[in-house]
This record gives sequence, structure tokens and C-alpha cells, in this order.
Amino acid sequence: RTGTNKNLRLVAGGSLSVFLGNGDGSAMPARRIVSRGRPYSVVIADVNVAAGEALVLAPLEQLTWVPGNLPEAVILPKGRWQGFVEEARALPPVRAAVVHPCSKSAILGAIEVRDEGLLDPILIGPGAKIRAAAAEAGVSLDGFRIEETEHSHAAAARAVELAACGNVQVLVTGSLHSDELLAAVVSKSGGLRTERRISHVYAMDVPAYRKPVIVTDAAINIAPTLEHKRDICQNAVDLMRLLGRDQPKVAVLAAVETVNATMPATLDAAALTVMAARGQITGALVDGPLAFDNAISPEAVATKGIVSQVAGEADILVVPDLEAGNMLAKQLIYFAGATAAGLVLGARVPIVLTSRADPLSARIASAALAKLVAVRKAEGKA
Repeated sequence: RTGTNKNLRLVAGGSLSVFLGNGDGSAMPARRIVSRGRPYSVVIADVNVAAGEALVLAPLEQLTWVPGNLPEAVILPKGRWQGFVEEARALPPVRAAVVHPCSKSAILGAIEVRDEGLLDPILIGPGAKIRAAAAEAGVSLDGFRIEETEHSHAAAARAVELAACGNVQVLVTGSLHSDELLAAVVSKSGGLRTERRISHVYAMDVPAYRKPVIVTDAAINIAPTLEHKRDICQNAVDLMRLLGRDQPKVAVLAAVETVNATMPATLDAAALTVMAARGQITGALVDGPLAFDNAISPEAVATKGIVSQVAGEADILVVPDLEAGNMLAKQLIYFAGATAAGLVLGARVPIVLTSRADPLSARIASAALAKLVAVRKAEGKA
């Protein structure tokens, strides 16, 4: 190394060009140096990213280099759900019903959660279709218990029956439509209904946000009423408390942070805030209406002079309706690189609700959180 500044560039054919400079943008007077057969390596953050033999050419004439705008380096933190995944792995697997796993992705999902030591899956559905899906995926079903049913409706009913009897502690959607399974879950005769309305949560790890955050409801309740939103909020709060957050902060979202009689979302948000103050929502700090920036950005809160224990520090984002929640969650996934674990809460057992487009990290996080919910709810009843 010569001088105070250097820039290494790998060029076609695997050779290495080295440019030497004074640090002020101008080149140093240099003679032509040719060194063949000299070993080199390029190390970035203690990782050897290139190695070989270098051909080094110093410039024959003085050059001027004007630095441009350099890209920012973004260091992503270790997955924020990873600690929960590791904790779940350390516990004995819990029995899970995988409902109608008649596609390649559903079969591979069941194998993933089994091999990770998270769940002990029972495959429920038409045996011939399940085996055909395994053959398509090129995997063996050795060691799996298969509960034969005639079709997807029967598979959903059988899974609910096993859960109601305590034979499985988690339900996992396979290749059937989620509505089909959820209809069996909320059936009056199924045995899994509670006094709560069921709701969906996206438990999200957003790299740009400093802690995990829940977005709810983005998948089940299309246009929730005030009473529905109370249950949606309480389901998310209970999940956070099971995961160790004693008093999560709930931001009830709207387009603005002030109550406006012509904007129903602001009225519901204000009502939920009062309901929490009166004990109709327990175990959390609830505030709304809050616009999205005011919910997650301390800088935005300071700029607008908002006084709130929740603003800028939200753990849970309660959205006005399904469309708003679905768009918010998917924007965070695809624009912000978030990992989203999907669960359905409010029934007697947690339900893993994932998409075929979900990466492995999201499927593993969903199974891990469902396992922790099942185990901790059982511990609470003991």
C-alpha cells in the first residue's frame, strides 16, 4: 500500500486494478509498475471476498479524480424475532395440525417446521393428494402421521376437532383457502370459539424500526366495528404480553392525529383510547388517533408537539380496516425489507396463517411465535 488513499476495483477476467492517490483527488507522480504473479486478497469486514494473482499498473500520466456521491452503507441488525425462534427451538415440539397440505409448498413447510424442532406436524387431508404433493416436492413422508379425510372441508373440521380435544395445540393452514379453516374454527359447534372475535396479526421485524412491531388486522376483519377493534387490539396486546412485553404501546392509526367528525377512523381511535382508560382494554397503553409518522417517529412527534406516552414508540399498530392494514404490511415487507410472521388469535389455539410467497424466515418465525403462544397459554392455565 502506498499513499493515504487507495481504491480497489475488480475488472473483467478476475484481474485487479489498483489506483493510488494523494487523498485530495489528484494522483501521485508514479512510475509504471508491473508485477505479475503476485498473490493478493481483498478483505471486507473480516471476510475474504476475492483472491488470486494481481497485475498492478500505475498510471503513466497525472490523473484527477473528483469523488462523487457515495452510497450509504446500511447494516441490518440480526433478526429481532431470532431470540424468540431460539427460545422456541429449546422447548419440546408441540403437536400441530397442518390442514390440507396438498401442495408442494405446504408439504415443504411442514417439513421445515419439523426439522427446525418447532412443531410436530400431523398432516390432515386426502392421503393420495398429500402423497402426490410430497412426490412432486421430492421428499419423504416417513415419520409423519397422516389423518385421512375426503376433502378440504372435512380436513378443517377434523383439525378443529383435534384442537378442541387437546390433541393438537396449534393449527397451520395448508393449501386450502384460509376462510375454509377459519369458518370451522368459529363454528358454534367446533369448540374453539371464545368470547373474543378472531383477528390476524403481522408480527413484523422492520429493519428501519428499532424494535418489533405488530400490524393488525390485515387479513380477516374487513371493516371492523368499534367492538371488533376492541377485540383486535386486545388480541394483539395479549400476544405481546405473552412474549414478555409487560405494557405494550398501542397506536390506533388514522390519517391525522386529531379527532375529525367526518373521518370515522379518528372517532373509533378516540373511543378506543377512552375504553383503555376505563379498563375495557387491559394490559397496554393505548392512544389515538395517530398518523403513521406520529406513531413510530419521535422526530415527527417532537415537530408536531404531540404529548403522548405512545406516540413515536408504538409496539402495536391498529389499522382502520383490512385494506389499510394489508397495504401497510405489504409495503413494509416489499419496500422496507420487513419479515412478517402471520398468526390468527382469539381462538383457543393459535393459527399459523402464511402465504406461499413468504420466505423461510417468515414461516419459521410464524411457527415459533405460535409455539410460544401455545406453551405460555398452557403454563398460565397450569
